[in-house]
Amino acid sequence: MLGLMMDQQLLVNQIIDHAARYHSDTQIVSVNTDGGQFRYDYGSAHSNILKLASSLIKLGLKKSDRVATIAWNNHRHFETYYAISGGGMVCHTLNPRLFPEQLIYIINHAEDKALFFDKTFLPLVEGVRKHLKTVEHFVLLEDTDNALRESNPWLSFYDELLAEGDENYSWPDNIEERDACSLCYTSGTTGNPKGVLYSHRSTLIHAMMSATPDVMNFSARDCLLPVVPMFHVNAWGTPYAAPMVGAKLVLPGPGLDGESLTKLFLAEKVTISAGVPTIWGGLLDYLDASNIKLPDMQRTIVGGSACPPAMLDRFRDDYGIEVLHAWGMTELSPLGTVNNLKNKHLELSADELRDLRILQGRPPFGIELGIFDEDANQLPNDGKSQGDLYCRGPWVVSEYFAGEGGDPLVNGWFPTGDVATLDEDGFMCIRDRSKDIIKSGGEWISSVDLENLAMGHPDIADAAVIAVLHPKWDERPLLLVVGKAGIQLDEASLLQYYEGKVAKWWIPDAVKIVDEIPRNATGKIRKNILREAHGNALM
Repeated sequence: MLGLMMDQQLLVNQIIDHAARYHSDTQIVSVNTDGGQFRYDYGSAHSNILKLASSLIKLGLKKSDRVATIAWNNHRHFETYYAISGGGMVCHTLNPRLFPEQLIYIINHAEDKALFFDKTFLPLVEGVRKHLKTVEHFVLLEDTDNALRESNPWLSFYDELLAEGDENYSWPDNIEERDACSLCYTSGTTGNPKGVLYSHRSTLIHAMMSATPDVMNFSARDCLLPVVPMFHVNAWGTPYAAPMVGAKLVLPGPGLDGESLTKLFLAEKVTISAGVPTIWGGLLDYLDASNIKLPDMQRTIVGGSACPPAMLDRFRDDYGIEVLHAWGMTELSPLGTVNNLKNKHLELSADELRDLRILQGRPPFGIELGIFDEDANQLPNDGKSQGDLYCRGPWVVSEYFAGEGGDPLVNGWFPTGDVATLDEDGFMCIRDRSKDIIKSGGEWISSVDLENLAMGHPDIADAAVIAVLHPKWDERPLLLVVGKAGIQLDEASLLQYYEGKVAKWWIPDAVKIVDEIPRNATGKIRKNILREAHGNALM
């Protein structure tokens, strides 16, 4: 017997329709590429989105065509998200921090038919354009510039598309919830990047769950500023979750330095934000130096890489801001876990709470996690058993775009490539990437734990720990550090800093002071490069 309820497809465009219907006057504040601000509301955004969607059809784009974007967090990029997907096409966000060769590979692999981009990236697009095999339309996300058109006759302009559009456009009726709506590629630290093709259904369910109180906790009373770029895993789903609940949305554009962000936080009374640790480090340094507080800011989501415990302490103790430590992957849309407390944890001591809050958190409904040994046998969730982290759920990848890389699943689970523990409440602790964990004399050492401790040292600006070859123990940890400006680092004192904080045999064997720690386009440490350069440092 079937239930006697209405049946409605779960589609991304329903989110912006809802926002326009019930939160029409809620503001969107956008910082443009030239530094100026644009301010409007969900109702006006919805009108532009319909115009753009209709113009895409006039360009000859059709259902399932991939339409690429290279843009900052701004109102035009926000509009393309919904116009492309709502019109039945696939919104393919591109990371401008990738090497040109990688961008060329990704655009050609996705067979993008159009490319929307900010003026910032015009030189980048000019450089790769001749190598793009399928792109027919190049649209600059700016008002018409006749001088630019003269020198670049291949350009179209965003405002012209809107002017030609129809604000009475109706969404196509042949879109189903399992149709693709957006495409993101992995960072490709080893081999070519792989495409993850999200569906309307998976994206909408992901947004619904991410907004709930036990996850990111968004509401119509919030002002959300996503620092995480819209070109990185759909800004962790925030451009969908914010209009779904009617939250005010502040899009910061290209200025992600501490001063620029602080001005926006204060002027717009931002209550919640989301970003990676490197950005938050810059913000905290600016706040400290300027003696400025953020009175409206309540919480921030920190993900992308492990949040150093010292950063969590600074946010909480110095600024009264709650840190929600989170973990995810492109293959998970990206939400995997967020660290929110349970009722029983309210009785814990301050030290016990701190130990709990530095973990990556627990999965929301929709994500199931498991720890497995090397033979794919599931291990207990006891907080001690360490193994390979697998996951499954309705917003987890089942296969990569165009069948790249073969079947990624193991017995119906997706292996994340992380080594972790899980306790009985589902709280997860990422010990390391499976390729980065250090095996010394048959025992495991977490490079992540050692890096987090190093980042608490007052003289260290950035740090990485890698496994290097050792004649007796096979592998030992090597600490690589970047000192803060004007600081003369002492290697012996850096190693001494670990004493009493970890087991003696965990302490790195040596320190190398370097000018920078190489990172990929999403901010993760490129440990393969560090191992190539320093892998024989102890031999």
